[in-house]
Amino acid sequence: MNHGSTAFLLLVLAVAVLFAAVAAVIAFGLARWEGAAVPAALSRSGVAFAATLTLCLAVLASLSQ
Repeated sequence: MNHGSTAFLLLVLAVAVLFAAVAAVIAFGLARWEGAAVPAALSRSGVAFAATLTLCLAVLASLSQ
């Protein structure tokens, strides 16, 4: 498969976003289990989503070179 094709790039980005979303849901659940309020848990899940997506995209960028 040609790794430069648009379909492959979209598939890789979709997997990265799904992985980040799973990490955010887990972070939200752990924050609520710890007893945090909903706004604080959403904040933690947003930070987890952004951090995971940034890490995934940094790894993908380094692999593409």
